[in-house]
Amino acid sequence: MDINDIKEKIKSTDYDFLRNNEHLGKNIILLGLGGSHAYGLNTDQSDLDIRGCALNSKEEILTNKKFEQFVEENTDTVVYAFNKLVSLLSNVNPNTIEMLGLKPDHYLYISHIGKELVDNAHMFLSKKAVRSFGGYANSQLRRLDNKAVRVLHQSEREKHILNSINNAFTTFPEKYFSFKEDNIRLYVDKSVQPEYDTEIFMDINLHHYPLRDYKSMWSEMNNIVKDYSKIGKRNKHAIEHDKLGKHMCHLVRLYYMCFDILEEEKIVTYREKEHDLLMNIRNGGFLDDNKQPTSEFYELLDELEKRLKYASNNTSLPESPNYNEINEFIMSVNEKIVKGDI
Repeated sequence: MDINDIKEKIKSTDYDFLRNNEHLGKNIILLGLGGSHAYGLNTDQSDLDIRGCALNSKEEILTNKKFEQFVEENTDTVVYAFNKLVSLLSNVNPNTIEMLGLKPDHYLYISHIGKELVDNAHMFLSKKAVRSFGGYANSQLRRLDNKAVRVLHQSEREKHILNSINNAFTTFPEKYFSFKEDNIRLYVDKSVQPEYDTEIFMDINLHHYPLRDYKSMWSEMNNIVKDYSKIGKRNKHAIEHDKLGKHMCHLVRLYYMCFDILEEEKIVTYREKEHDLLMNIRNGGFLDDNKQPTSEFYELLDELEKRLKYASNNTSLPESPNYNEINEFIMSVNEKIVKGDI
């Protein structure tokens, strides 16, 4: 399906909600492709995802009436309210920041305000991308490990669980009260439980540490362990239907998008330069005979992680986005709505 076919498709009755919903219609300022089509990684089986933005109404602005997003699951369509979208963009949220870096012909509709938003995308960029993209990459890696681990021996599985916990652990210093690196040590050792060969152990040395922060850290780690306990039919289905390669592909794609932001200060959604590599990953080029990720894939991830650390330490982006410029833009748009100029 080419872009002209897609533009015709959204004129069909399946997408009447875009024209008839009270929050959408004339309030829409931007509609574009999302998902694999936006990344240039689509196949014949790829679903069509539509992403967009609609202005908040005068009533919503003046009364604080809540409208944050509209979701239509049958067509995989998500349209964010303007005020909500700006908040997400300010945190360099990967699911939304990509809307500002589409190929020009991947915008299905864009108003003058939508164009102004896209043209000023740089004001949202900051070092927050490291945490936001890193968080999404970690969640993709957890899903990947979760699906790959089902055929492994228990000891190998325990290593995968620890790897996922360590990936999450890297975000703890930014989210919780500080502690020294050796205050919490996680490692695999011979199990004290007869049904296990090995298991994960903790050495903890914390003093005067906030209980609620510790509870939140413990909850995150506990949720990862619980995730692995749910491996079953869902993951078997994912591997049988070639979903593992897709997760691997999008994990690597997240790194490359983050590199563009940190190194080039650009948002590049369509992955032309890495297209062949990413499609090779998606199509199983880095899966072994048992449909498990190869050692070469994990070596690639190690290199990407090193590059991310270097880029985060050497980027010229500020710690936080340009809030003054962002607030001026929000006020300008919402003032026009209230005055009836839009």
